[in-house]
Amino acid sequence: MHGTRILDEADRLMTVCNSCRYCEGLCAVFPAMEMRRAFSDGDLNYLANLCHSCGACYVDCQFSPPHEFNVNVPKTLAVARAESYAAYAWPQALSGAFARNGLVISIVAALSMAAFIFGFAALNDRSVLLGVHTGPGAFYKLMPHNAMAVLFSAAFLYAILALVMSVRAFWRDIGTPIGGRADGGSIFQAIRDAGELRYLHGGGVGCYNEDDTPTDRRKFFHHLTFYGFLLCFAATSVATLYHYLLGREAPYPLWDLPVVLGTLGGIGLVVGPIGLFLAKTRRDPALLDENRYGMDVGFIAMLFLTGFTGMLLLLLRETPAMGPLLALHLGAVFALFITMPYGKFVHGIYRFAALVRYAQERRSEAGS
Repeated sequence: MHGTRILDEADRLMTVCNSCRYCEGLCAVFPAMEMRRAFSDGDLNYLANLCHSCGACYVDCQFSPPHEFNVNVPKTLAVARAESYAAYAWPQALSGAFARNGLVISIVAALSMAAFIFGFAALNDRSVLLGVHTGPGAFYKLMPHNAMAVLFSAAFLYAILALVMSVRAFWRDIGTPIGGRADGGSIFQAIRDAGELRYLHGGGVGCYNEDDTPTDRRKFFHHLTFYGFLLCFAATSVATLYHYLLGREAPYPLWDLPVVLGTLGGIGLVVGPIGLFLAKTRRDPALLDENRYGMDVGFIAMLFLTGFTGMLLLLLRETPAMGPLLALHLGAVFALFITMPYGKFVHGIYRFAALVRYAQERRSEAGS
């Protein structure tokens, strides 16, 4: 018996799949499964986070519904994966906060922070709210830089701490990789696999949708979203260096590095989440964890809102709309930070940890 009903079901399916092994060439889940004859809770959570939910095994399986064995690996592992986010979350009191109401909570958090920033400005000087501000330091007319830095640094550091504690618990539960501790080679391999979305291809043909026709749409939009996020983070990092090392205050000219990086990243965070949402609506419902739909959509919405408000702010920063747009953008960023450890964002962290373990196991297997 396992800790939850879904892990009992995942154990049953892995036992059936281990007897068949028809799908061993589709992704990393099945070779990792074949290295085991019994499955602990940690093993099953490891396999669940190693799964990219391409749906190929469901389409190829001779035992998938309506067969009496009822083998549905993508959906079962999707549910187990979502439950693992809550199981390893830190602190545990917030573990299930975003499971069903992620979209509502994220939007409320974003609007609340935007209202706080707007109110902060109104209490100090109402004229700045709809005023036209240009040149270095224009953004800080709404809220002083130091106040802004303290507020968002606290949210970011909390998110990092919560993510570190969560992935630490996950890594401990899935155990030391077979063959020893993770090494540099396995970490580098995991970085490559994650950066290329290597296992989001269903054995080389793509992800399956409602019409059983595989495509690479999900992979393409995942790439746009992932690299868009990294570019926006890079833009923020460069702007921070500009401010503290060079004494240059935002906003910067359109041709400056933070703006170029932020523009490219913003485009990725607008187009990518839209594509992911549309791809989700076209997927076969049999593959989806419908109970966590709000959490998934909430994360997509926060990424889109962050990118969209950032792009609008760039276009309208020298107009009276700058104040309200800056408040909305900062509200979206704040909501994204505080929901990171409890929403869909953690799937990327856990999946990378699972890829590190898988790479180490494969290297150990090849060496032996």
